[in-house]
Amino acid sequence: MSLKNALCAVTALTLITTTGAFAETITIATVNNGDMIRMQGLTEDFTKKTGHDVEWVTLEENVLRQRVTQDIAAKGGQFDVLTIGMYETPIWAGNEWLVSLDDLPASYDADDILPAMRAGLSHDGSLYAAPFYGESSMIMYRTDLMEKAGLTMPDAPTWSDVEAAAKGMTDKDNEIYGICLRGKAGWGENMAFITTVANSFGARWFDENWKPQLDTPEWKEAVSFYNNLLTTYGPPGASTNGFNENLALFQQGKCGMWIDATVAASFVTNPDDSTVADKVGFALAPNKEGVDKRSNWLWAWALAIPAGTQKEAAAKQFIEWATSKDYIELVASKEGWANVPPGARTSLYQNPEYQKVPFAAMTLESINAANPDSPTVKPVPYVGIQYVAIPEWAGIGTAAGQEFSAMVAGQQTVDEALAKAQANTAEEMEAAGY
Repeated sequence: MSLKNALCAVTALTLITTTGAFAETITIATVNNGDMIRMQGLTEDFTKKTGHDVEWVTLEENVLRQRVTQDIAAKGGQFDVLTIGMYETPIWAGNEWLVSLDDLPASYDADDILPAMRAGLSHDGSLYAAPFYGESSMIMYRTDLMEKAGLTMPDAPTWSDVEAAAKGMTDKDNEIYGICLRGKAGWGENMAFITTVANSFGARWFDENWKPQLDTPEWKEAVSFYNNLLTTYGPPGASTNGFNENLALFQQGKCGMWIDATVAASFVTNPDDSTVADKVGFALAPNKEGVDKRSNWLWAWALAIPAGTQKEAAAKQFIEWATSKDYIELVASKEGWANVPPGARTSLYQNPEYQKVPFAAMTLESINAANPDSPTVKPVPYVGIQYVAIPEWAGIGTAAGQEFSAMVAGQQTVDEALAKAQANTAEEMEAAGY
């Protein structure tokens, strides 16, 4: 054998992973949420076990959605693993844009995935994305400020309870705002929240014939309530605040209450990051008096593989690692049980150690109460709680989100925002042939 061939052989051997496959470098697109940042810090464990390296592309939520949607639709091939959710997964799987995950090994225990999460990440009975974490939404509130205001938060409050609490906790002279809510435009940002508020007021996006319903009294009442709550008791600049901005405000002690994703509970109660970690209570997302529909959503940030990647085997190994029971144990050993990715696996909620976490039971109750097949009071032709599971939703929701964000910023009235959102939705639906 020549020296050149010998060197090539040695190089090839050094690229063999522990599984017998060649080592790869995979590129992963993900969102800049705390659990994903933590995962990046633990990637060395994955590389050690498999030999594969990881390159991360970490993006703000709205930017992530745009980038991965453009790339997969154009078959751009920039990414080997995508962070997507319950909205995209069934639609993209139906377009044959994703790789099925049905062949993950038995040791992965896919049957342990919470039924609500598995159903939302499947298409025609096959799993196409694995949940890194799952969530609903709930109220997080300052127990000390509630006590100071002489108020008690019920476990299952109404919007009137929320308004009274927001008023009682507001102390603008000391930069304490009674409530923080999403105002940043985006179908997965402010429209996720506003849509659940609308649901709880008896509104719906479309009637049974796909006619947009944003010109109805229920929508006006819901959006008026949201706008008044946020502009009266919320922080300045609320129209640009999304999940991460409100999280920072709450951790800094500037929010009396925050209604958002259950996954935030571990961040607001972490003493390393939150100045109010020992003063946080939890309650179910509110409903309107007399309306039997709570304003909680259902979502999973999940990992999926775009069809056409040249590194499918390595990508599957990463997904298996990142969404496994072993990964949960890894995080628990380093960060404590309160900081493991929640809402994805049944076994986590059966674990006696995790049952001690103060928000575990409320999170599971919220997830189990969310029903994407029956999101509204009146019948609808669509599935989805904080979104409408049709391809056109991303455009419709984004456009509506811009109108409502401008409303919160004081640039237009509730009536003007609703009228523009109604007109745009009707135009988009007609163009799509509904």
